Amino acid sequence: MIGIIGIIVIFVMVFGGFVLAGGHLEIVLHSLPYEMIIIGGSSVGAFVISSDFATIKHTLKDVLKVFGGTKWKPADFRDLLCLLFELIRLARQNPVAIEEHIESPEISAIFGKYPKILKDHEAVGLICDTLRSASMNYDDPHQVEEVLEKQLEANLHHALLGSHALQAIADALPALGIVAAVLGVIKTMGSIDQPPEILGEMIGGALVGTFLGVFMAYGFAGPFAQKVKSVVEEDSHFYKLIREVLVANLHNHATNICIEVGRQNTPHHIRPSFSELEEALKAIKQEAA
Repeated sequence: MIGIIGIIVIFVMVFGGFVLAGGHLEIVLHSLPYEMIIIGGSSVGAFVISSDFATIKHTLKDVLKVFGGTKWKPADFRDLLCLLFELIRLARQNPVAIEEHIESPEISAIFGKYPKILKDHEAVGLICDTLRSASMNYDDPHQVEEVLEKQLEANLHHALLGSHALQAIADALPALGIVAAVLGVIKTMGSIDQPPEILGEMIGGALVGTFLGVFMAYGFAGPFAQKVKSVVEEDSHFYKLIREVLVANLHNHATNICIEVGRQNTPHHIRPSFSELEEALKAIKQEAA
């Protein structure tokens, strides 16, 4: 919703200011389709040349994040802490019983309580792989933390591909706008024998290309890239929480302490309150009793 509001504000301020200053939209609107074909089409072509199919698909999906926002909400962080609490407690009470949950999470009764988390292969993979490693005595906290950190960095790098692609488009758009403007000037020079009023309209149309290139770069593509990056980095805290809790578990802290370590390392604006989490954990204990 905020993204749509931002787009509306951009159009109202730019074109509203232009009209209030005495400008005539007719020239802009007349040249707009042709300039968009040149600038928009060439930018899409350049993007396709520089990307593989997976990156193109990834970027198109990422554009939706500008309007949809983050995937993980505060309630999801609470659910993740509850899931980790159940898994860690079971692993300590019965190391054999935990195997069925980490080997087949899709049919696990514990994972099944949290369908949104279960659908995220990255989160499930981090949890299951780390708990499996611990069960195989690969439980050096420092080594596991280093492995998880590298994995999180690699996943974040991949998740930012869409943001990088959008930023590359933003960087190219002003230059492509100049290309469109130069083509407009060439067209104008071919009609140099026309009256001044016609030449003025043609030059104005050519300058629309420069305007559109800069406008699309700094009004849309650049902000879209920044928004996608912000959303991806915000969502990365979800996976960092998994690392914090599971590494604390390898240090043999009490289960409640492991969960609290994860809670406190979650950014404040998405962190579940202590009382909220305590109530959720009590419900889990009562259910198991």
